[in-house]
Amino acid sequence: MRLPAVLLAVTCLAGAASAEDLSGTLLKVKETKKITLGYQEASVPFSYLDGNQKPVGFAMDICLKIVDAVKKQLAMPDIAVDYVAVTSSNRIPLMVNGTLDLHCSATTNNADRQKQVAFTNTHFLSATRFAAKKAANINSINDLKGKAVTAVAGSVNLNQLAKVNTERNLGIKIMPAVDQAEAFLLLETDRAQAYALDDVQLAVAIARSKEPGLFMISEETFSKAEPFGIMLRREDAPFKALADRATAELYASPEIEVLYRKWLESPTPPNGINYNVPMSPALRAAFKNPSSSADPDVYLVK
Repeated sequence: MRLPAVLLAVTCLAGAASAEDLSGTLLKVKETKKITLGYQEASVPFSYLDGNQKPVGFAMDICLKIVDAVKKQLAMPDIAVDYVAVTSSNRIPLMVNGTLDLHCSATTNNADRQKQVAFTNTHFLSATRFAAKKAANINSINDLKGKAVTAVAGSVNLNQLAKVNTERNLGIKIMPAVDQAEAFLLLETDRAQAYALDDVQLAVAIARSKEPGLFMISEETFSKAEPFGIMLRREDAPFKALADRATAELYASPEIEVLYRKWLESPTPPNGINYNVPMSPALRAAFKNPSSSADPDVYLVK
């Protein structure tokens, strides 16, 4: 009868040691018994509110796979998941100050942001283009000269727009918007003549509009195709390793095809709109060789 008691004691001691070895996000989650996911209310189809005001989307589903991995590693199946709505402007500060544990949306992974936060493996590749009304006859970036152009405040798209504006001396009147919904409204009501955003999200915005046939998306881009990643805190190697492992396993499995089709090639909630954005060869290659690199050249199909 003593042997099981000894084994039990050893097991308990091992469990205690394991808990003491935890740090960063994993320790925080273990102590609080919850994990906090940041989402954006209108970043369709990556992160948005459905008809029941529940956060859903392609990036949200990926984050929940990471949550499952956390539950498994900590042996805590009942970890609560809290959701916090964020904007493009406050998502990084809320990650840095510890409010968020994961940010689940269409956040561009770049070198500047990696000085403040970390990213797990890339889940999408997108280039910045602009949308305009077809009737405006705006077909190139140079055609934006002297016009009002909107982009979301705090976004990479706005920075790229400003950079091109300066480099080409276009005299564009840049109109920062609070979020994607406001930016598209500015375009729709002719207060802005163009809207700069990631091409996939422009396709989504147009598909959801009252009259999709009124709009076009530029062929010319402001950037190379850049990676989107789930955001997490810097200098938290154990948590990043877990997130990288969970996403790599997902991307290597047939399930990633199912999730992609669910959100980008099928009718989506709440209005049943199909955005018809096929998986690009570059993204398919990125899923086969997962990377959290911020360098767009890493994702070029060779």
